[in-house]
Amino acid sequence: MLNKFPAGSSEKFVASATSATVHAPLPLEDRPTIAPVLFEERISALDTVRGFALLGILLMNITEFGLPHPASWNPAVAGGSTGWNLFTWVFSEVLADGKMRAVFSIAFGASVLLLVERLSRKGAGIDAADIHYRRMLWLLLFGLIHAYLIWFGDILFPYALMGLLLFPLRKLSARGLLIVAGVMMLVMTGDNVRHYFHRENEQREYAQILADEKAGKTLSSDQQDTKKDWEDTLKDFRPSPDDLKKETDAYRGSYFQLVAFRSQLVFRWHSAPIYLPNPWFDFLAMMLCGMAFLKLGILTAARSVRFYVWMAVLSFAIGLPAHAWLVWWFWKQQFSIVSSGLVGVTYEIGRVTAFGYIAVLLLFIKLNLWKSATDRLAAVGRMAFSNYIFTSVVCSILFDGYGFALFGKLQRYQLYGVVLFVWAVILVVSPIWLRHFRFGPLEWLWRSLTYWKKQPFRIRAQVAG
Repeated sequence: MLNKFPAGSSEKFVASATSATVHAPLPLEDRPTIAPVLFEERISALDTVRGFALLGILLMNITEFGLPHPASWNPAVAGGSTGWNLFTWVFSEVLADGKMRAVFSIAFGASVLLLVERLSRKGAGIDAADIHYRRMLWLLLFGLIHAYLIWFGDILFPYALMGLLLFPLRKLSARGLLIVAGVMMLVMTGDNVRHYFHRENEQREYAQILADEKAGKTLSSDQQDTKKDWEDTLKDFRPSPDDLKKETDAYRGSYFQLVAFRSQLVFRWHSAPIYLPNPWFDFLAMMLCGMAFLKLGILTAARSVRFYVWMAVLSFAIGLPAHAWLVWWFWKQQFSIVSSGLVGVTYEIGRVTAFGYIAVLLLFIKLNLWKSATDRLAAVGRMAFSNYIFTSVVCSILFDGYGFALFGKLQRYQLYGVVLFVWAVILVVSPIWLRHFRFGPLEWLWRSLTYWKKQPFRIRAQVAG
């Protein structure tokens, strides 16, 4: 179904849904049957947005799969930074970096709101909260398994953490949600400005420290700390050949050797959303935007064509030039460590591009353009969990030592051949799978664990039942 709700009715539906209260539990015999969303209840437009984001995320993640970790933010480290490699880096930075994750986060926030309010409307009462939190805790466990055993760049764990905060925030109005999200984006931008000037100042202090050492002066404890901090920063941004070889050997080594090496990265990555504001504001702000967009009828394709055209034009006009200029600046400064901090100053402005992508997708749906493509994206979106893990499994087999050990062997632009291959598989297999099964395999497992009941899997078994 293109959209369960007739045009113009989505706002009323969501408004009534989001005004529902959590009632006291009903007597056991009077409780409604609580089960996962039926196909007829799905919003296909939202599935399409989610599918688009799932494919787009690989545009950025592929460098983490196939190249040393610092290459994802410093193209001069590995993978090439001239010719086609430079073009590939610019393309992915301007069009995809942060934007695809933003689209995915928007879809996640909207999905959480849909699930909870659908249960509340059915009279689930406090069970709605129970199901939501159980669902997030299972997702957190899946994220830990994925991160430690398959790939360190997992987003399921931080998504689950942010999901725990969404339940009480769902009562905010669309305006309130957007205001909170906007404040978070301003805080992140301010922190990036602070970080840029801090890094610039630290570089000057480091130069003075080296001069003092050369002159035979004894360094103070503060100077020693500054020197260590700056050298650690340099090591992360532009690692030595020995450090690059150590990482490459780990990825091309045995499975358990890689798990041990990867665990250090996972700990740092998973700690960031808990202890630092920027990482979890990054996810949460866009999730709140997703909840607001759903309440406003944007994600159900219920707004006018004129609305989506202006949404796309304004989003691209603001987001693309902001990020493109600073990417150009980073290149002109020969990818210096201080200039990289300046790129982060307009990072949040650049992510507004994500709103434009959503607007274009919904325009295609409203105007019934290229329906075969949007239907395939919707199928990918319905199986987003399975497809996300499938992508990690395929890429880890291709690049890691227990598979084909291609890690570090391909140039940056060559990695995108792998992206096209994975996209082709997902786009072909997802619609075929959903002709025979209600869910993707991991979606089925997740739902069965969430509802503490084995869910029907095959479509013919559901019909027979």
